[in-house]
Amino acid sequence: MPTTRGPADGVGRTAQEAVADGRETAADVPDAIDILTIEETIERAHGVSRGQAPLTALVELEAQLRGHLAVLGESARKAADQMRHGGVNRHRHITRLDSIERQATQEPSPLPFTALIEVQLMARDCQWLLDGYKENWR
Repeated sequence: MPTTRGPADGVGRTAQEAVADGRETAADVPDAIDILTIEETIERAHGVSRGQAPLTALVELEAQLRGHLAVLGESARKAADQMRHGGVNRHRHITRLDSIERQATQEPSPLPFTALIEVQLMARDCQWLLDGYKENWR
């Protein structure tokens, strides 16, 4: 399974490997999704709930998660376009995407506990999108 390219591209190497071996530049890999970085961010987001994270760390995590949500959300929207129109799965998929996008556009909270909850919710949404991406949107 590729770790950074779209699941339908059929390429057996990652975008990072393509760039590293000099055959492509980062600009040549338009659909690159860095799964490993996203997974690390999600793990860090889960880890902050186990201790007292400073607000600055939460703000940084939230910004990273917002970026991951945007990249994965674009891919998820494309997948929704391929689903059967009028189907229950398509409706659920689009409804969840709309909710994720709405929450991602809200202003971050200045309160530490609320910011922690926001990070946790964004990590959960990011994991859902990443799982769907890896499974080629079920």
